[in-house]
Amino acid sequence: MDRHFLTPLFQPRSLIVFAGDPDAEALTREARALRQALAEGGYQGPVTWLDINTTGTLGDLAQSRADLALIALPAAQCVAALEVAGRIRCRAALVMTTGLDAAICTQLHQTARQHGVNLLGPNSLGLQRPAIGLNASSLGPLAAPGPLALVSQSGALTSAMLDWARQHGVGFSTVVSLGPNTAVELPQVLDYLTSDSSTQSILVYMEGIRHARRFMSALRAAAYSKPVVVMKAGRQAAGSKVALTHSAAIVGSDDVFDAALRRAGVVRVRQFTQLFSAAQCLASRFRPVGQTLALVTNGGGPAVLAADWAGTLGLQVGAVHDLGEDADGPAYVQALKTCVDSRDVDGVLLIHAPKAGVDVDALTRDIAAAFSPSSKPVLACWMGETRVRAARELLAARSLPVFRTPEAAVDAFHSIASFYRNQLLLQQTPPPLGDGAQPDTEGARLLIEGVLAERRQVLTEMESKALLAAFHIPVTRTMLARSANEAMLIASQLGYPVALKIDSPDITHKSDVQGVVLNVHNATQVRDRYLEMLQAVAHAQPGARINGVTVQPMASRRNGQGPGQGRGREVFVGLTTDEAFGPVITFGAGGTMVELIADRAMELPPLNQFLASRLIDRARVAEMLGAWRGAAPANLAALEAVLLRVSEMVCALPQLREMDINPIIVDEHGAVAVDARVVVEDAASHPGSFAHLAIVPYPTGQEREWPWRAKPAPGENAATAPGGVYTIRPIHPDDAQMLQALVRGLSPESRYFRFASTLPELPLRMLARFTLIDYDREMALVAVVKDSHAEADGSSTETERIVGVSRIVTNPDGTSCEFALLVADDFAGRGLGTRLMLSIIEAARRMGLAAVMGLILTNNAPMLKLMASLGFTVAPYPEDPDFRLATKVL
Repeated sequence: MDRHFLTPLFQPRSLIVFAGDPDAEALTREARALRQALAEGGYQGPVTWLDINTTGTLGDLAQSRADLALIALPAAQCVAALEVAGRIRCRAALVMTTGLDAAICTQLHQTARQHGVNLLGPNSLGLQRPAIGLNASSLGPLAAPGPLALVSQSGALTSAMLDWARQHGVGFSTVVSLGPNTAVELPQVLDYLTSDSSTQSILVYMEGIRHARRFMSALRAAAYSKPVVVMKAGRQAAGSKVALTHSAAIVGSDDVFDAALRRAGVVRVRQFTQLFSAAQCLASRFRPVGQTLALVTNGGGPAVLAADWAGTLGLQVGAVHDLGEDADGPAYVQALKTCVDSRDVDGVLLIHAPKAGVDVDALTRDIAAAFSPSSKPVLACWMGETRVRAARELLAARSLPVFRTPEAAVDAFHSIASFYRNQLLLQQTPPPLGDGAQPDTEGARLLIEGVLAERRQVLTEMESKALLAAFHIPVTRTMLARSANEAMLIASQLGYPVALKIDSPDITHKSDVQGVVLNVHNATQVRDRYLEMLQAVAHAQPGARINGVTVQPMASRRNGQGPGQGRGREVFVGLTTDEAFGPVITFGAGGTMVELIADRAMELPPLNQFLASRLIDRARVAEMLGAWRGAAPANLAALEAVLLRVSEMVCALPQLREMDINPIIVDEHGAVAVDARVVVEDAASHPGSFAHLAIVPYPTGQEREWPWRAKPAPGENAATAPGGVYTIRPIHPDDAQMLQALVRGLSPESRYFRFASTLPELPLRMLARFTLIDYDREMALVAVVKDSHAEADGSSTETERIVGVSRIVTNPDGTSCEFALLVADDFAGRGLGTRLMLSIIEAARRMGLAAVMGLILTNNAPMLKLMASLGFTVAPYPEDPDFRLATKVL
């Protein structure tokens, strides 16, 4: 069952084709294109041409059984053709007919589901697999073979990209035009390409997504194993007319999409030519550690163009080597070596503009001979056309990325730097709750339920601060006054100066209606400002419900030692909910001009300290958080803690819709929330399910400790002795090396039983796939023991070791899953396999699955015995007699 379910679509061993009568005048345009494409493509497998009016029994038709059915018939005949394909057990189908209406599309989807057919299309321009000569498309001639995969939601743009690629010698492993109505969607295609050994890099053009969590899951898995470059159309202007908070008003859907791509570890580009230049560099497997680019040039002008564009993109320009107009090959080679050896440079751009009297070809041969791919990116820009064409071809043949303009080359380096910077974000799998004091989650839920019961969406300031306090976010002490006399008494107790703020569920922004007064220094001013505020608010927003006025001490006082009492900076932390990706945490400069400044950095929850730190760094206000205008550096740890607590709120409370914590005063002593506004609504997802999040947090709640069942052998580690325990927990990316050590330590027989192969270790792509998983659709549990090692000085160190793994992956039907189990040889017979299987079965139940199944080699007697003891039904596997299929209904 290791074979991907889309293998029949992308690697078919045989085809059946419904393309009408070639002699008929009414042949569809798609049918003519498909017939020509198949004739010229060179596909070597059996091809059977069928007609929906073919006579005979299903038994006769079954002789034509194929992996993939291609359908290019008139609209009225497509459903019948798919029905025939399903009855003769085709596992995949491609409907190339375009212009089908919604009703026919729905019928096709229903027919495909009924027969278990994976359907690409309808309204798709098809697919190409150049390595096997398969051109099942109306995209024109078959593309050249190559390492790039192209997946596009636009047929017209796919054709344009292929035309451009033909002119520039770019080859593909796969080309897929999805179309707007396809049953096989982008996440499923990404899943297949992730495991496809012929694909080194993936290019994606997209216009929208249907399921954010599936999309993020597939994209993250793909980006963890190979470079992914995305181009998205449909950028939208920021701002929402119905936003109830500043955060929602300044964040647009395209901003959120950028944040999602960063978190997925991919690169976004704006032009389709950049798709190929980025992929060209990323496929070279350069490993930069920074964003400093050195320039080597034979002219100042091109270097200035490169430096200007680098500055625009946020890159640093390191050394600039201007070799002069007469520079020859040896001069370039020496400068290249100097830059590659320099620790102050992360990449090198060689620029050459052809000059009279300089042999461009000889110069290029010297560079090509000296160049060897290393961890440091080296790119070239050979400007011009006719005189440098052959030179560019020579550099490209040496896998040295070469461009026509300095800006294009700098763009490519920026893509490399962005990709590996985003890879750090990809590898973060934070838990829903941090390691600090546990929040009062239940109290927070009761508060929100009380607001919703009153048919309100917007929490008052007092309620909003109570919500923050439940999650241990520092807030200014705030009290509600319902009269001027109450306000004077409260102010005297809190101490002057104080701030007065109107408290109303109907007023979105207090400052807009003169509902905020700061620096009130005595009781008389409190009384006067209170009455003036009520009058101003009544005039500005008649009919608004007024609960009273809140009184709080000024948080920006410069005396005292508490948070917010030094020379503070104003920042804001917010929450907005994107239609596609769900909750998004925002950070930037705060205060009354937050929308005008529009300083917005954003990240998808959940966060950990690394993600919180990067979020702060991306905001423009970060420059003010160091030593600034005589003030000490702000306490960034306190600010990160606020972001982590907000992340906990977002994960735990699916009712949160929008939120502003603005301003937060942060100084050298700490951070304190001065004002807050929270918007809630009824949530469809159950608390704790995390269904409202695009990225599922690390499932900390599934960690368990278990005692060892059997006595250890003489000399065995104490961790396995009677009374010792081991931990079963979900896997995470940091487990990669321990998992590899487990596989390396297996006997050849154990490796063969688990992988049906004697591979000595896991390939890097498989290792990445096994450790960075989507906890929503799959689960892997590892058994971990702690080993103690004596050091030379008599001390001891403790290390962790993975000694077993159980795993389930949800099948395409969404109701069942496939399992796998692996136990270290020296831990066999201790009950570990039983415990891992029971734990993973329970995980399957929590995921709502109905059945667990898996393939076991026929001669793996211990595993077959274990499955029988756990209540699995073991039966022959019809597709391969070397395996047995074990199934358990949950």
